[in-house]
Amino acid sequence: MQVTIDLATFIKDILNGFGIEDPLPLQIFTAVIIFVLSILAGWIVYHVFEHYFSKWAKKTKTTLDDEIIKNIKKPIYFLVLLIGFYYGIDQLDALEDYSTILTQIFTIAEILLAAFIVTRVINVFVSWYGKKNKQKKQIDNRILNVFKKFLQGIVYLIAFLVILHVFEVDLSGVVIGVGVGGIAIAFALQSILSDVFSAFSIYFDKPFEIGDFIVIGDQSGTVTKIGMKSTRLQLLQGEEMIISNREITSGSVRNFRKMASRRVEFTIRISPSTSLEKLKKVPQIIERAIKKVDSTQFDMVHLKEIGTFSFNYEVVYYLNTGDYSKFLDVQEKINFSLKEEFDREKIELAFQARSPPK
Repeated sequence: MQVTIDLATFIKDILNGFGIEDPLPLQIFTAVIIFVLSILAGWIVYHVFEHYFSKWAKKTKTTLDDEIIKNIKKPIYFLVLLIGFYYGIDQLDALEDYSTILTQIFTIAEILLAAFIVTRVINVFVSWYGKKNKQKKQIDNRILNVFKKFLQGIVYLIAFLVILHVFEVDLSGVVIGVGVGGIAIAFALQSILSDVFSAFSIYFDKPFEIGDFIVIGDQSGTVTKIGMKSTRLQLLQGEEMIISNREITSGSVRNFRKMASRRVEFTIRISPSTSLEKLKKVPQIIERAIKKVDSTQFDMVHLKEIGTFSFNYEVVYYLNTGDYSKFLDVQEKINFSLKEEFDREKIELAFQARSPPK
């Protein structure tokens, strides 16, 4: 403010030196010169952004700074013009009766323009995050859009409170009203808001992504869509299950895609009538069957126990992927190979014992 007053006084002294002493022309010329200087200052700021900051941003590895500069240089230019225009018309005594309302109007405009600049930066950050996300095209874009609107709403709410503070309005009642209203809305939309915030948690925390095979409770399937309110799974049985995001985040989720490798353990039951000679061949047959399948690493096979109805072999191998579908494919190949080898050696599998009827 003091800088502007000194600038106005300096301009008036120069105009007086040119013989302009009549108050009205002096005020008009001073206002015009201040506004022209603000245009020049705005042009300089814009030029610095365009030719210096932009070139510097292009040298960086990320495009984030390029987008920020691109989105804020024009609003900052207009902010400089707005400030210059305000201090220009402030020199006109003819508008002195309207000075209070003009100050209020320009103050509101400056605060809103500053808030607009902040929201532009928020938009850039959110869009940059969305592009950085590899699953961007598969995850419902409404999640990012709602999150963006939520942040913008907070910025403009803060701007509104700043405006009230500048005009010396008692904010205690406003804050209480906003708080009570927010609580009432939160209770009315409790279920919806819970799902929405859960969607944010899933999106940013990434417990799973599109295409992951997950287990939720007693249901397991592949994630096909992550929405604002619910997530869709393609179950192994073939049907689609729609589960609320709140239910997902409130429980435990097992994600098999995150596994770097899988330890597979299963039991082979051989018929109790099998001879000792053939029983000794079983471990070799199982080891060969596992080793000839790609992506597997054989670990062990032992005759663990002699049961009442079968000889039970415990088998362990490792799979170099956690993909559940890949595991099923590999296990199927091993099973086919075992069946083929057992048939060739005439080794019979034991029948599963059934519980007697009640």
